[in-house]
Amino acid sequence: MPFGFRSSYLRVPQCVTNFENRARVTRPNNNSGTMGFLNCRSFAVALCAVLLFVLPSTGVFAQSNDKQTPEQQKAAAEAAKESQKKIDEIAEAGRVVSGPAGNPECVWLGRRVVSLLWRDDLDTAFRHLDLYDRFGCPGGHVQQTFRCLVRQGNIDPKATGDLNSRVHACWLNPGLPPSPAAAQAAPPPPAEGTTPR
Repeated sequence: MPFGFRSSYLRVPQCVTNFENRARVTRPNNNSGTMGFLNCRSFAVALCAVLLFVLPSTGVFAQSNDKQTPEQQKAAAEAAKESQKKIDEIAEAGRVVSGPAGNPECVWLGRRVVSLLWRDDLDTAFRHLDLYDRFGCPGGHVQQTFRCLVRQGNIDPKATGDLNSRVHACWLNPGLPPSPAAAQAAPPPPAEGTTPR
């Protein structure tokens, strides 16, 4: 058998890392498969690069704000108005409340803690309270605000705006007197010596 015929059958697998074995075996020059693969891969990369730069500039992925429905425009205006209202409430609390309880971070976290306590989400409220304490905010103000909120009476659980407005009012003035409806709904204290059952 000729030497060239045997060498084509003695190919060393690519997983073998012994350089000496690879040097002894002569391989036929068959780079056409590799070059075809490289050409195909470079073409794919070039095509992706062109698509990446050309398609966004043609507006294929762009969304136009001009085609919003009136409902969407109204919702966006309401969201902007609500955001501005929250900013104004925090600024008002900074002017009215003295000390660290008037700092924006204390107002925001404190009001969230009181709201979460009212909704019986104690786990989340305590995590927020840890942050509140970490910012150096006074814990007594949260206690006074929650006491004020409880004295105001029940709130409709579906009306979140009512809860937020009451929490804000109690945050600004924790000594706020109870509402007349809550004062009338409170039962009279039991007589001494008896326990209610």
